[in-house]
Amino acid sequence: MEAIFHEKQEGSLCAQHCLNALLQAPYFTAVELATLGRQIDEEERSQMAEGGVQSEDYRRFLQQPSGNVDDSGYFSVQVIASALKVWGLDLVPYSSQNPLAEAARNDPIQQSAYICNFRDHWLTIRKIGNQWFNLNSLLVGPELISDTYLALFLAQLQDGGYSIFIVDGKLPECTADALLRLSPAVQREKPRLISELKAPYGVSQEEDEDKALNDALTRTLAESIQMEDDCLQAALSMSLNEFQSASSSRNLSSGSTANYQYEQPTTATPDREMSEQEMLEAAIKMSMETS
Repeated sequence: MEAIFHEKQEGSLCAQHCLNALLQAPYFTAVELATLGRQIDEEERSQMAEGGVQSEDYRRFLQQPSGNVDDSGYFSVQVIASALKVWGLDLVPYSSQNPLAEAARNDPIQQSAYICNFRDHWLTIRKIGNQWFNLNSLLVGPELISDTYLALFLAQLQDGGYSIFIVDGKLPECTADALLRLSPAVQREKPRLISELKAPYGVSQEEDEDKALNDALTRTLAESIQMEDDCLQAALSMSLNEFQSASSSRNLSSGSTANYQYEQPTTATPDREMSEQEMLEAAIKMSMETS
């Protein structure tokens, strides 16, 4: 199993991982695939321009982002097909009426490899030696698939919404081919998904610990702010009660001297009682003076 070339997922470069797993060597880089994507974009632009550069369709095409490559590392099926042509390989839709597709559906183990796509994710299923392997870059390693299970596995992928393509043509020889013919692989435990590991792929343990620390600090700060708010509300409530009591006593004791002084808001008049807001402001001021 160690001889099998398998790239683990990096960013959104599953198309690159898929191609290299198919060819069993790091033949393609993201830069090379991006170059192919831009070439295809230019070809599509030229075809659209044939209808007139002033046409609404052409202007709309220019405003749309590329459908073949983006900054995240996504590559379209056109880019993958173009990359495979360099090796004399073609893609044939598994569900098509092509004779090769009909033969593959009747007996999938007679083919050499399949490329599968679901939304933006690409993966390779390939025969190495005389055995089949799922070389999905989201797995920590290659997954051995028995001949009897291959048809069911492809059917499960189809039911799950995957598009499946047959790789038509002779794949390049690889070291793993010869080794596994001599000594077939034995797998006692299925490889796990990278996402099932303790720390997600692409996130270091230090980053994971930093995130946990930041979350804890955020919770602590929120609790501290809430506690301060609760204390302030309690102090204001106590001051307001004291102010109301003192104000009532003053009103009942006409002509007597108040035990405390406060500056009455300018909006208050002798002919009306203070509003609740005014009383609260006076209570806050009294609380600050007494403290």
